[in-house]
Amino acid sequence: MSREKEIYKVTAAGSVVNILLTLLKFVAGVLGASAAMIADAVHSLSDLLTDVIVIVFVRISSRPADNDHHYGHGKYETLATAIVGIALLAAGGILLAGGIEKIIAASRGEMLQTPGRIALWAALISIAAKEIIYQVTARTAKRVDSAALKANAWHHRTDALSSVATATGIGGALLLGGKWAILDPIAAALVSVFIIVTAGKLINEALQELLEKSLPETVEKQIKDIVLADREMSELHHLRTRRVGSVYSIEMHVRMRGDITLNEAHHHSILLEERLRKQFGEGTLVNIHIEPLKINGEYKDI
Repeated sequence: MSREKEIYKVTAAGSVVNILLTLLKFVAGVLGASAAMIADAVHSLSDLLTDVIVIVFVRISSRPADNDHHYGHGKYETLATAIVGIALLAAGGILLAGGIEKIIAASRGEMLQTPGRIALWAALISIAAKEIIYQVTARTAKRVDSAALKANAWHHRTDALSSVATATGIGGALLLGGKWAILDPIAAALVSVFIIVTAGKLINEALQELLEKSLPETVEKQIKDIVLADREMSELHHLRTRRVGSVYSIEMHVRMRGDITLNEAHHHSILLEERLRKQFGEGTLVNIHIEPLKINGEYKDI
C-alpha cells in the first residue's frame, strides 16, 4: 500500500469515529446537562475538521515536483500540521472561556445543574474509542514518516485525555452531589489547558520547518559519518539540511583528490547519494559539490 493510501485509510477511519463520537457527545451533553461533555463534543468536532484538512493537504503534498515546485509539494503537509495546531488552539480557547465562565458563576452562588449519567457513559466510550484510534494513527504516522498524521494522532490523544478529565468531573459531581457540580466546568477548563499546550507544540514544530530549521544534530552527524566512510572523500563543509514535508534535503561540499578523473568523482558522488537515500529514504534530496583537496589555501592534484 502506498504512503498516501495508508494516510487516507487511517484518517478516514478516524473520521468515522469522530462523526459518531461528536453526535454521541452533543446528545449526551444536552440530555445530561454537562458543560464538560458539550466542550468535549466541540473537541471531537475539531478532530473531524482536521481529518478533512489532513486528507486534502496530504493529497496535494504527494504530487511530484514540477516547473513551479522544484522541491516538490511536501511543505503542504507541514502547512496542514500548522492548521491542525491552530484548530486545536481555537478549540482549547473556546473550551477554556466556557469553563471559566461557569466556574465564576458557581463562585457567585449560582447553582449548577448536576450532570446526568448518560454524559458519564459517553465520556467512557470516548476514552476507549479515541485511545484506540490514536494508537493506530500514531503507528501509521511513524511508519510513513508523516508530520501531519502525527499531529492528527495527537489530536485524537488529546480528545481521549479530555474525555478522561470530563469523566472525572462528571463522575465526581454525580458521586458527591449537587454542591460539587462545579467539578464539571473545572474539568472542562483543565481539558482546555491541555489542548492549548499541545496546540502550541504542534504550531511551533510546523513553524520551525516552514522557517527552514536544520535537521537535528544527530541526523547531521549520521550524514557526516556516511560521507567520510568513503576514503576518497574528506573535509566535508557547507553542510546544509532541512525538511521538505516528509523528506530530507541535504546539500554539501566535499573534497577529493585532484588527480582523479571526472568519471571517478561522479561515480563516488552517485554512490554517496545512494547511501544517503538508503539511510533516509528514497525521496531524499541530495546536492553534492565536489572540490579538489586544498593545502595552505591552494588546490592540489594529490
